[in-house]
Amino acid sequence: MKKFILILVAGSVLGSTSANAQDFVIGARGGICIPNLSAGGSNENPLNTGYSSRFAGDGSVFAEFRFSELFSLQAMIEYSGQGGKKDGFQALTTPSVLAAMYPPGQAPAYLYANYKSEAKLNYLMIPILAKFGWDLGPRSPLRIYVDAGPFAGFLMSAKQVTSGQSELYSDAAGQQPLPGGSQSFNSTDDIKSQLNTFNFGIEGNVGLKYRFGTSAIFIEGGGNYGFLNIQKGSANGSNNTGAATANVGYSYTFREHGVKKETKK
Repeated sequence: MKKFILILVAGSVLGSTSANAQDFVIGARGGICIPNLSAGGSNENPLNTGYSSRFAGDGSVFAEFRFSELFSLQAMIEYSGQGGKKDGFQALTTPSVLAAMYPPGQAPAYLYANYKSEAKLNYLMIPILAKFGWDLGPRSPLRIYVDAGPFAGFLMSAKQVTSGQSELYSDAAGQQPLPGGSQSFNSTDDIKSQLNTFNFGIEGNVGLKYRFGTSAIFIEGGGNYGFLNIQKGSANGSNNTGAATANVGYSYTFREHGVKKETKK
């Protein structure tokens, strides 16, 4: 239902603005993003803290409606890799088979081991961005711009990938190993059912565009941040998504009164 409402709202916005727009621009961009999972509030625990950034892909198609030389409105359909990683001594939920070894009610909530763990989350995002741009001179082909606005995000897939071998410890200091020796942590688990499928946040970018005729190429850098906690429950703590992005792209402009030819002196 949320998806239907958001698509309906986006369609209404685009339909109402296109009638008044001076130029209509379509394009695509692609590049990398450097996401991380931030933990905050009172719901922090050893499972949701300690993440560092990972590398992932970022790509989108967009339509831009220009109202003046300064202002335009841009709608995008964007693929965004999110998540984070840990490498080293870290906590894991005590497996039920090991919890059964303890007297009733005395099993620790977490065990600890030295291994690698990476949360790979893939989102489909729909940003609506207000965009402001300035030409670098009256006849310059270069144009700088900034944009910002909200996005709705839909979780497409979520994997927890772990690797390595380590003994298990009952304490965070790594001084109390459990019997059984080294354990393998090589595993890929689908964790989508543990996460909320909808997110909402803000995105922004700064870019430089080079125009040639009705075409243009551009580079831009920016970022996004999700306002909603991604976990469904509180057992694994609460995290927010966020990423820095770097993209290159191409756009094509359809002008309201045909192609405007520019002459250079």
